[in-house]
Amino acid sequence: MKQVEEKEEASVYQRVVLKNASPYHYLKVRLVLEDESTRLSAVELKYFIITGLKSLYGEVGAALNFDVLKYDEDTLTAFLRVYSRSLVKLWSSLTLLGSYQNKACAFRVLQVSRFDPRSSLIIRIFSEVIHS
Repeated sequence: MKQVEEKEEASVYQRVVLKNASPYHYLKVRLVLEDESTRLSAVELKYFIITGLKSLYGEVGAALNFDVLKYDEDTLTAFLRVYSRSLVKLWSSLTLLGSYQNKACAFRVLQVSRFDPRSSLIIRIFSEVIHS
């Protein structure tokens, strides 16, 4: 009879690298305002974010390239697209924005992803979250 040798395999760390990964990050954010009756258009929201970037990072921050892909004026929820290399600057400026028209406010970053929210699956999931 042969003896069967049992070898224990050590756990293996596997690094997965996505080729052709998106150069962008997508953020789902909500603006919480002290005065809940205040409403912003998509243009006003973008200008408000640019103002925050400028106050924190100067003219270089104001020139940071980002897009408002989708915006719901009722819930003040937006999907932003930013180059991955600029994610930290955008996120930090959103975090430090504390007032809008001399009223307290705060941005809540609800979700961050490297995947385009306009893809059918992601949009469906996000839509369920926004409208729930």
